[in-house]
Amino acid sequence: MSAFLPYGVYWSTPFAKWQGSLANLNSVRLAAITGKTALAAKHFPMERVDLGLLGMTNPQKGSFYGLPYLTGLMGIDRVAGPTVQQACATSVRSLQMATQEIDGGTASCALLVMCDRMSNGPIVHYPDATAPGGNGITERWTLDNFAADPYAGKAMLETGENVAAKYGVTLADQHELKLHRFEQYQAALANDRAFQRRYMVDAPIFDSGFRKQTGALSADEGIFPTTAEGLARLKPVREGGTITFGAQTHPADGNAGAIVTTREIAREVSMDAGIEIELLGFGQARVEKAHMPMAPAPAALNALKHAGLTIADVDAVKTHNPFAVNDLAFAKDTGFDWRKMNNYGSSIIWGHPQGPTGLRGVIELVEELVLRGGGVGVFTGCAAGDSGVACVLRVTDSRKK
Repeated sequence: MSAFLPYGVYWSTPFAKWQGSLANLNSVRLAAITGKTALAAKHFPMERVDLGLLGMTNPQKGSFYGLPYLTGLMGIDRVAGPTVQQACATSVRSLQMATQEIDGGTASCALLVMCDRMSNGPIVHYPDATAPGGNGITERWTLDNFAADPYAGKAMLETGENVAAKYGVTLADQHELKLHRFEQYQAALANDRAFQRRYMVDAPIFDSGFRKQTGALSADEGIFPTTAEGLARLKPVREGGTITFGAQTHPADGNAGAIVTTREIAREVSMDAGIEIELLGFGQARVEKAHMPMAPAPAALNALKHAGLTIADVDAVKTHNPFAVNDLAFAKDTGFDWRKMNNYGSSIIWGHPQGPTGLRGVIELVEELVLRGGGVGVFTGCAAGDSGVACVLRVTDSRKK
């Protein structure tokens, strides 16, 4: 493979809590405004973009037009490309698709914009004239799909319980991990959020019609203060289960973006040409029915295999972890210490808008490796349908030589 992320030419908004500050804003329109502003601030030459990828999982008004709608709003209305929807794996799948286009020579500079609004999810009606009285089927896009996988027939929570049982993970194990993840997130907030300020941009807040800006969201909204005492008071969500509300993530709203390009263009537009970020490989996996949190480990191992590496070569791991059991299963399957994963936080702390979750994780992984002076990183996560997708990248910092 030969695709690169220009250092610093990426961004993520803060993530807003469910029904919070971004709940009434069309996610595509908001992402277009945020991305255009972020790229202008980085003095990125928009004329370089010859491919766009929009990643989103919750339909919004006008999103039938997908990527062309987004790029039109961003002022690059000659740029075409796909709209990608693969639940929580949307970001990594988009990175892989962009990498394949760059590697194959069908594009030279791809713009990725990932967005979602979990709040106020669509209610979809599927007409059926043959049903009694002509009644159709109504689906709450977000809530009904959280409640049941139409193939496995199980709620996402139940997949977590199945993996906890399979791996012998207790409630105490999960709470220990969650508390550690919260402490890791505090490092991202230290020194006036110095780590987050390396990549995070404000999310402008408008009235619902985008007529007037009424404020800005500058930091994550809806983070639950986590203590050992507070976790100890929580009961499992399901009778006889092990997973509490504290041992899982919360739905959120937000967006993120990045450029994927050739080595030459990456050096040209990078915020620091001494830092090189190379995408080395991708992998996916699908595990047994209703065991979704098991999928990140085999996906990561497949990605490493495609990159010609092993877990022993990895310096940093970042995961999308909707449940604490995700990381505990990953550690058991790979031997990578869960305490050393997810430095500076992860989705179990800052929430899960689906589409942009993975890209924010990849961006934080890059910044962690830059602070280390370089190295190999893996991002992996599970997705609906008991699947997982992962990517491997290498950060090289020539300034350290």
